[in-house]
Amino acid sequence: MHRTRTAAATALVLSLAVAPLTVPGPAGARDRPQAGPAITPAPQHVRGLGGRVTITPTVTVVAGPNADGPALEVVEHALRRAGAERVVRDRRAPGGPGLTVYVDGAGAERALSDLGEKGSAGLPAEGYALAVGGGRIALAGADATGTYYAAQSLRQLLPHRDRPGAQVRGTAVRDWPATPLRGVIEGFYGTPWSHAARLDQLDFYGAHKMNTYVYSPKDDPYLREKWRSPYPADRLAQLKELVDRARARHVEFSYALSPGLSVCYGSDADLKALTGKFQALWDIGVRTFAVPLDDISYTDWNCAADKERFGTGGGAAGMAQAHLLNRVNREFIATHRGEGAQRLQMVPTEYYDVRQTPYKAALATRLDPDVLVEWTGVGVVAPVMTAAQAQTARRVFGHPILTWDNYPVNDYVTSRLLLGPFNGREKGLPGGLAGITANPMIQPAASKIALFTVADYAWNDRAYDPRASWAAALRELSGGAPRTERALRAFADAHYGSALNPRQSPELAAAIERFRDDGDTDRLDAALRALAGAPDVLRAALPDRGFVADSGPWLDATAAWGRTARTALRMVRAARAGDEETARHLRQQLPALVKAATSHVYVDMAGKRVPVLVANGVVDTFVDDAIAEYDRTAGRS
Repeated sequence: MHRTRTAAATALVLSLAVAPLTVPGPAGARDRPQAGPAITPAPQHVRGLGGRVTITPTVTVVAGPNADGPALEVVEHALRRAGAERVVRDRRAPGGPGLTVYVDGAGAERALSDLGEKGSAGLPAEGYALAVGGGRIALAGADATGTYYAAQSLRQLLPHRDRPGAQVRGTAVRDWPATPLRGVIEGFYGTPWSHAARLDQLDFYGAHKMNTYVYSPKDDPYLREKWRSPYPADRLAQLKELVDRARARHVEFSYALSPGLSVCYGSDADLKALTGKFQALWDIGVRTFAVPLDDISYTDWNCAADKERFGTGGGAAGMAQAHLLNRVNREFIATHRGEGAQRLQMVPTEYYDVRQTPYKAALATRLDPDVLVEWTGVGVVAPVMTAAQAQTARRVFGHPILTWDNYPVNDYVTSRLLLGPFNGREKGLPGGLAGITANPMIQPAASKIALFTVADYAWNDRAYDPRASWAAALRELSGGAPRTERALRAFADAHYGSALNPRQSPELAAAIERFRDDGDTDRLDAALRALAGAPDVLRAALPDRGFVADSGPWLDATAAWGRTARTALRMVRAARAGDEETARHLRQQLPALVKAATSHVYVDMAGKRVPVLVANGVVDTFVDDAIAEYDRTAGRS
């Protein structure tokens, strides 16, 4: 959504780049200890049942007659990874000594009852019940998606073993989401994601209980400049593959067409072009549609007929937009409702505040009441978002609100990766929303750290702790390897700061502050050595190779800044110890090291070379301060 390349947004980011280190860190700065396997997102209710269940050589999966196919695939794959040599699917338990897993149907409900747990009755949409105990495993969903999410939770409870015999702790889970729609909107300016990256993202969303993906890349010409033109056959085939993958992962693929640059709101021909484009996407399986009308002028009409019909000013623009959207809603969405069409979504031109205006008033009174309105909060990139703000937005727009949260999007600050957690969102906010969608970075795989935390918050905001969720994301993306996790943590800490996380590089900054207090060079050197070495470890061992590719210039710059800062620290140590020759030699090296550290660039889709930033305001300030200290003591200033 947002034209965040505005002067105001740029000024905001620059101010964050030099935020003082005394800014309070994120809430919950200490990671919470985990007892046994953790389920993410955190369930609404989870408790131990006592005892353990053994993964036997042969495991029977008893599937209910309408059990979800993708859920069964997740369950069976997880059992094999837990050490089962044979996984047999049957309609009833075999009665032998092997482990039985019940997935939906009467068998699962009975097994849950036998374990003293409630079944799926009474659960909200997408809720589920899961129990491991008494020599069996049972899972049941309120619907097919709930069963799929139960399977994802079971996947996390089961260990990874290469032979039978693993013990699984008795556990009961009763769970459901805090808000109906949870997911991602690919809505940034800049290089659109590749087809392979989108497929990978859909897998990630399903695994983290996100159920929405909105296809809205600003630089797909067929969404904006060429919105009337049909997709070429090869592009349409790719979109169909995305729709099919989304369905298999229980993710709703939403198609967002942005006609505002040239549409005539009262034109029958343009309505036909818009609904015709929607029909082509309907034919490949899309069932959710949106009409974003952001980042356009609503005071300059695209045709004289609109001015003559609707008048001038913001109220006239709201009236015109409502007219077009209502026709789409009534003449396309409503006529497809019986075949599965979901509610129409729209992005207003005024999407970033809650001020009463003639434009908003026109939408509130003229737009069909069942249309979802997308909103970024109070600000294009909202540092905080509260339940009260959302209630006000609901009242001012007069429609249910779906947030378009502009985090971790970086199209307005392409020099940076934003790898901190989702933060500044009040507990209780999701319950007042139709849903939450997050706008990610140009770099898809690198977005996963933040998106992991978005998924945690949207599913269970009451249990959400930004730092604990961030740490869990690092563990998962590191593949369980401690050395890789430490390297990813050092790298992510160096790219932590944002409007939502105003303290840049909190762990490195804290290490520097300790050094300033106690002068312990060994401890700070360990932190800088970890920073300098992290890129090599990640390039060698991080399982997600897309993350490495996405982060290339920042990996190079991080290693360079780590080496530069270590050299500056050694200079300070030598000078304080009276070793002037060594200190002078190291001082002479620093200008070239700083030049090398600042030389790394990100090349955008237009070929622009953008110098990348690492721990900005922290590591560079440390180097500057070290040089200044040496120069003062050496009599150079």
